[in-house]
Amino acid sequence: MILVTAATGHFGRLVVDRLRSELDPSTVVATARRPEALADLAAEGVVVRELDYDRPDTITAALAGVSQVLLVSGSEIGRRVPQHQAVIDAAVAAGVEHLAYTSVLHADTSTVPVAGEHLATERLLAAAPIATSRLRNGWYIENYTEQLGPSLANGGFVGSAGDGRIAAATRADLAAAAVAVLLDGARRGGTYELAGEAFTMKDLAATVSRLAARELPYTDLPEEQYAGVLLGAGLPEPIARFLAAADVSISKGELDASPAALEALIGRRPTTLEEALLAGPSPWA
Repeated sequence: MILVTAATGHFGRLVVDRLRSELDPSTVVATARRPEALADLAAEGVVVRELDYDRPDTITAALAGVSQVLLVSGSEIGRRVPQHQAVIDAAVAAGVEHLAYTSVLHADTSTVPVAGEHLATERLLAAAPIATSRLRNGWYIENYTEQLGPSLANGGFVGSAGDGRIAAATRADLAAAAVAVLLDGARRGGTYELAGEAFTMKDLAATVSRLAARELPYTDLPEEQYAGVLLGAGLPEPIARFLAAADVSISKGELDASPAALEALIGRRPTTLEEALLAGPSPWA
C-alpha cells in the first residue's frame, strides 16, 4: 500500500489520482485532516484515512499496512519540521520501507524563505533507518498562471525577481515524477532536482502580452518597494514579506535548474509556460 499525505491539496490529489489509475485503488491510501473531504475517492475504492500532522495517534493509525509514504510538506510555515518529524518517526515505527518527501529546489544551498524547513526535514530523512527520497520541486507554474488577475487589471507585472530564471513546472508534471519514484524501486533513495523549462518574469510578461493581445510589461522593484505594493494590495504582512524575499532568491538564480531530472522521470519534455497558459482558462478572454 502507498500512502499520500495532504490528499485534499492540489498536489496530493494529483498524485492519488495518478496512482489509482495505475494501481488497484485499494492499494492507495489517501489521507487528510478531514477525510470526509475525500469521499469521492472512497467511492472509487481508494482507502481513505485521517492523518493530522499535529496528532501522532492519527498518523500511527493511518500507516497500518502501508509500505511506502509520500510525505507532502506541510503548509504551516514555522511548524513543519516537528510535523514532518512525527510522520517520519511513525513511518519507521510502522516498518514502512520507503518514504519520499516533497522538498524545494537546491534545498541545501537556497535562501528561499521555505528552504530552511525543507533542509531540516531532509536531515531527518537522512538519519532515518529506512529508504528515503527527496523530491526537490521547483516553483509551480500555477503560482503564475493562476494569479494573473491583478496583473491584467493593473496593466502589467511587478516583482523583485530581476532577470532571474524560474524553472517552474506544472503540479501535474511534478506529481507524475513523484509517482515514478514511488513505483520504480530502482529510483528509491535519490535526490531529484525537479524543474521545468525556465523563464524570467520578463518572459512571462511577454508571453501573456502576446496571448492577451495587449502590452503588459514587467517592472522590477527593490524588495521593500515590492513588499509595499503587496501590502497595499491587501496581503498580510508575513505573506507580502515572504513573496518579496522569494523574488530576491529568484533574482540570484536559486529557482533555476535543468529540466533533465524531471524529463527523465516523466518520460517527456515538461510542460512549458505557454502550454500551461493555453491549457487553462483564459483570464483575458
